Amino acid sequence: MAMLPFRDREDAGHRLAQALAAHAPSRPLVLAIPRGAVPMGRIIADALGGDLDVVLVRKLGAPYNPELAIGAVDEAGQVTPAHEGILMADVDQAYLDREVARQQAVIRARRQSYCGGVPPMPLAGRTVIVVDDGLATGATMAAALQAARRGGPAHLVCAIPVAARDSLAAITPLADEVVCLARPHPFHAVGAFYDRFESVSDGEVVAALRGDPGQSLSEA
Repeated sequence: MAMLPFRDREDAGHRLAQALAAHAPSRPLVLAIPRGAVPMGRIIADALGGDLDVVLVRKLGAPYNPELAIGAVDEAGQVTPAHEGILMADVDQAYLDREVARQQAVIRARRQSYCGGVPPMPLAGRTVIVVDDGLATGATMAAALQAARRGGPAHLVCAIPVAARDSLAAITPLADEVVCLARPHPFHAVGAFYDRFESVSDGEVVAALRGDPGQSLSEA
């Protein structure tokens, strides 16, 4: 069990890279969930001699609390309910349709902004590591893992620094391997387990994907 809190995402990324070191010979494809996990993904991909791409999934927020995930949607439009599935059952279909459309628009804009519209890297036959900076409800990670699975990877890994135990148990069947450094209980917000948990900018995401974490969007 990792010592908590992590100093920041960089600290968490280096610790995850150490835990994933056995995958270096396969030169894995690291799929980071934007925005927070992308700088971490760069650290892991570089440490393992692999590639970095984003997996674009978006949380579907509840109508009465946008921060509460009732599910998530991926780039192909597939909707994954949160593991507390009853939450989605209580949501009006018209609201859900609007929320899915709104989040898909964000996904399309991010693919253009982050990758210049370049399509995702092929996953078939590769070791694929899906990374996020923490797991609260698990809805976003579940959607990311299912999206990755459809790409036909040889081995699918879920990697997170810290997770709520129930959510981790719910997503474990979706991956071939789960690497989680800490499972604290009780679990609060992901940011509670970091000393520093500032927002990651779009510029930092673009720089990390280009392999230059020090480059800002304005310099790109």
